[in-house]
Amino acid sequence: MSSAPWDYIAKLVCIGDSGCGKSSLTIRLCEGRFVAHHDVTIGVEFGSRIVPVGPPHSSDAPRPLAPSSPLSEDDTTVNTSSTPTATLAATNGGLPKPRTISPPAAALPPQKHMKLSLWDTAGQETYKSVTRSYFRGASGALLVFDLSRRQTFQHVTDWLNDLRQIAEPDIVVVLVGNKADLAQSDSDPDSSNPLDDVTPRNPAEKPAAAAAAAKNKREVTKLEAEEWARQNGVLEYVETSAKSGENVEKAFMRVAERIYQNIQAGKYDLNDRRSGVKAPTHLNGANGGGRQVRLAGGPAKTSGGACC
Repeated sequence: MSSAPWDYIAKLVCIGDSGCGKSSLTIRLCEGRFVAHHDVTIGVEFGSRIVPVGPPHSSDAPRPLAPSSPLSEDDTTVNTSSTPTATLAATNGGLPKPRTISPPAAALPPQKHMKLSLWDTAGQETYKSVTRSYFRGASGALLVFDLSRRQTFQHVTDWLNDLRQIAEPDIVVVLVGNKADLAQSDSDPDSSNPLDDVTPRNPAEKPAAAAAAAKNKREVTKLEAEEWARQNGVLEYVETSAKSGENVEKAFMRVAERIYQNIQAGKYDLNDRRSGVKAPTHLNGANGGGRQVRLAGGPAKTSGGACC
C-alpha cells in the first residue's frame, strides 16, 4: 500500500484574462486567505490542495436504518385493543411471527482523496504563447472571467478554443465568474440599475439610488453565462468571490468530482502522462528516487539524482 496521503493526482489549469483573480482563487483554495494586491503572474505559478472525492464524502444517500430489536418479555403485557396480531398470538399461547431484522449495514467504502496540482497561468497577451504550453497534460481547467468587466467574458471563447486545441479532448472545464462580491445576485430585486428606473418621487432618494448603482458592478448576468456554458459544452458555471471565499471550493470540487467519475469510468490511462491523472503506483520516483541501477563493483545507486 502506498504511503501517499492521496489516491490520485490531477493537473488543473486556471486560465483567463489578466486581472480576473485567478491567482487570488488559487491562494484562497490552497492557503485560505485573500491577497488584495497580487503581482501580475509571469508564466505560471503553482499550488496544491488535497480534497476528498467520491463516496462517502460526495454521497447523498440516506444512512441505513438501525436494525429492529427482537421481541422482549414486555411485548406480551400490552393492551389487546391496540396490539398487533403477532403479539396477540403470543398472549393467547400461540407462536408469534418472527420479526424481520435488517441485515447489518454494509461497511462504507474507504474515502478517496485527490491531490489537485494547480497551475495558475498568466493572462496577459504577451505571455500567451508560453501559457498555452502549460495546457498539455491538464485533466481539468477553470475558465475565469471578471463579472465586473464584460470584456473578460467576451474573451473566454478564445481561451476555450486555445485550451481544446492543445489539451486532451475530454478535459473537464468549469466556467467561473469571479468577483461576485462586486456584483449583486440576479435574484436580488435591487440588482437592476436603479438609475434606469423612473426618476424617484423624492429627490432625497436619488443619492441612495446612485450609491446602490455604484455598488453593483455586474456586467454579465448569470443567465447569460449559464447559456454560454451550455452551448460550449462546459460542465458548469459557478460564481465565486476570492475575497469572501464564496463558492471557491465548490468550483474546484466540481472539477475534481468529474475527474474522479472519469477515472471510475476508465477514461484515463494512468500510465500515460498526457492524461493529466496519476496514481501513486504509477509515478516514477514517487518516493524521491528514480529506478535503481546497480553498477559493477559498487553499491546500488539511484538514477535521476542531482545534476552537477
